[in-house]
Amino acid sequence: MTQPYAQPPKSRPGQMTAVMRALPQATGPKVLRIGLVQGGRVIEERVIKQRTHVTVGPNEKCMFVLSAAGLPSVFRLFELTGADKKADYVLNYLDGMTGRVALPTGIADLETLKAQAKRGPQGAYQIRLTEDSRGKVVLGDTTILFQFVAPPPVQPKPQLPVSVQSGVSSQIDWRFTIIAAFSFLLHFGAVGMLYSDWMDPTVSEEVAISGLVDSMKAMPPPPPMPEVTDATADQNATAETAASAGGKGAGKGGGKGGGAGKGPGGMTESQFAALSNELDQLDMATLGALNNQGSATAGVLGSGDVPTGDLSAIAASGAGVGASGGSGLKLGGGGGGAITPGAGGGGLAGIGQTGGGGTATAGTAAKVAGPKPVVGSSASVAGGSVSNAQRVVAGMTAGFRRCYTNGLSVNPDMTGAVRVTAKIGPSGEVLSVSAAPSGSISGDVASCIAARVRSAQFDPPEGGAATIVIPVTLVQQK
Repeated sequence: MTQPYAQPPKSRPGQMTAVMRALPQATGPKVLRIGLVQGGRVIEERVIKQRTHVTVGPNEKCMFVLSAAGLPSVFRLFELTGADKKADYVLNYLDGMTGRVALPTGIADLETLKAQAKRGPQGAYQIRLTEDSRGKVVLGDTTILFQFVAPPPVQPKPQLPVSVQSGVSSQIDWRFTIIAAFSFLLHFGAVGMLYSDWMDPTVSEEVAISGLVDSMKAMPPPPPMPEVTDATADQNATAETAASAGGKGAGKGGGKGGGAGKGPGGMTESQFAALSNELDQLDMATLGALNNQGSATAGVLGSGDVPTGDLSAIAASGAGVGASGGSGLKLGGGGGGAITPGAGGGGLAGIGQTGGGGTATAGTAAKVAGPKPVVGSSASVAGGSVSNAQRVVAGMTAGFRRCYTNGLSVNPDMTGAVRVTAKIGPSGEVLSVSAAPSGSISGDVASCIAARVRSAQFDPPEGGAATIVIPVTLVQQK
């Protein structure tokens, strides 16, 4: 049993065939396709897409630039007749041109066609061509081949590849990007709210200022600043202490001996003068007994608190360390020699005690001292702050008094003031000193006071430098 013949299945067209069929087919009249051949080689081929005249010649404006004998500069080889798109081409050729043309009547040489060809305005022979015509025209050593072909399809506008057209935006996952952006704004907005101050309570400036004023009022007052004690007050206190002590001694002695004193606490002028003399002698004896050994003695003599007048009086007196072989202080006695403290005679043992049988005596008369020098000084800091300026200046008062005392020995009527300006360095040292005297103060006294200030040592000033102005008043207490 034979099987019936099965027809092969129809094959579907390939991909390339489908693409070619999908391209738009060109419609309309055919166009010329022209090629130039020289020496057996095609040197140029062109499809005249737009139906127009085809010119040849040596002129550069021609469509095909050729040079041949008897050829005009611009010659219309193929001329389009008619104004519409369906106009036909005619072939123009001159004497000397050869070739063949395929027409609907058959293939014929150009020489044969001259008898039936028309003559153009340039004296050229014209042969009408159809869309099926083809042939060749020989101009010297150049052969022109022509034929009519369908117009080529319209080329689409060139475009970039899809991978290039997409760009970066097409590669972004917009869904993920939007979610990440909202998450970023949410989290950082919450952190900003936590650290912002717009949620803090509002503070009234008036209430804050009033509270500050109340707290300032509740603060305790600052401690009083130490004031420099005037030398006059110190002398008055010393005189009052001596007077009270003398009054007690005189009253006691008067009770036992039948009464040189006026009673408890009473003292005559002669007794006061005698007691003052005894106190002066006690000062001289004490200073004379001090030697140059030991830190305490060096401190007393080195600080400048002992007036130079007292030291001069000690040097002139006979008080001092005795030459005896004993160890102890030998104070000056009544006979001018060295005595032991507590023994009979003058000095420490004779203060407030009776002479002979315990009867109090008024003492010997002494000359009352004249006017004493009074020195007043203070410190004002400019251009900085020095913590111990007042205390250091107060310690230099004795030195200023010594300078003034030496000046009074030259001019007893000297009085006035000295303005001292000292520049303090970073470590508290005195860099420079200038002293300006006024009144009758001499230059030597001003130089002495400036030298005393130059040797001072202050605390390091705030800011690294300071200027201290010290007005020193020098007067005599009458």
